[in-house]
Amino acid sequence: MPEKSGSVSEQKSPPDHYEQIVNEITNQYEKLSERYKQVARYVTQNPNNVAMESVNSVAAKCGVHPSVLVRFAQVFGYSGFKQMQTVFQSRLATAAPGFDERVKALKTDIRKSREQGIVGFMHDLVVRDIATLQELLNSVTEENLQRAATLLKDANTIYIAGQLRSESIAIFLRYLLTMLKQRVVLLDPAGGLAPEMARTMGPDDVLLAIAFRHYAKETISIADIASQAGAPIVGITDSPLSPLAKDSTVLFSIPEDEYSFSRSLAAPMCLSQSIAIALASLLQPDEEAPRIATVTGNERRRARRPRETKS
Repeated sequence: MPEKSGSVSEQKSPPDHYEQIVNEITNQYEKLSERYKQVARYVTQNPNNVAMESVNSVAAKCGVHPSVLVRFAQVFGYSGFKQMQTVFQSRLATAAPGFDERVKALKTDIRKSREQGIVGFMHDLVVRDIATLQELLNSVTEENLQRAATLLKDANTIYIAGQLRSESIAIFLRYLLTMLKQRVVLLDPAGGLAPEMARTMGPDDVLLAIAFRHYAKETISIADIASQAGAPIVGITDSPLSPLAKDSTVLFSIPEDEYSFSRSLAAPMCLSQSIAIALASLLQPDEEAPRIATVTGNERRRARRPRETKS
């Protein structure tokens, strides 16, 4: 049965900037058919693939027939997939001059790495991490970092939620924020009490929520609890269509390419450090270079303090 082609967009001309098409997809998402929602999730989570690969390749990875991609593009006013693809390509070309050369170099590096045995897999991961970090650099704004840092600085308590592969990021954030002397509660799933602990949140607290495909249900549930309590949410995720997006006060969306057995944590970890440094700069306004203390450093300082003698 052919997919419904009913237009959900009434614009006179199709979006000609990446941010515009992503916003349009996000705004119209609930009106789309299930098949088109599947495409919408893929193109917003994998913009590099959409820019670089053929319609057949993108369709195969998306799990649909190529004609569905063509009709999806037409829903948003494009003549077909190719015209929509040029918008994704222009985004990369604008963000990173010399894009064509970098794409060719990336493909060559990955092809070579597969010929190098086990070490080649490491080479492959490193090359992909470099690309992901470049994507992070292009997608995070000064305004969002400043807003997130201000929310954390003003919070009575910072709650952190992250499960599955996001758990390591949550634990890292707890460490960084604790060393900045913030009151932090990690909503650990152990014992099944995380949702109950989340219900102690109030409007003066902040939730830092991290979730990537396949979004941990408990993390999304905790975000709903925070929203109902009036607590601001700083979300770290992989798509503006993520379940975290709807309630996030500040949203960091880091698209990333699929890999056969893992997804890199390089970009989310770097973002976590950046958020902590942004907070440190607010807490240490007189410092030229904000610092985050370490446990061992604090122990050394305490050891050097003269002990009080009893009179």
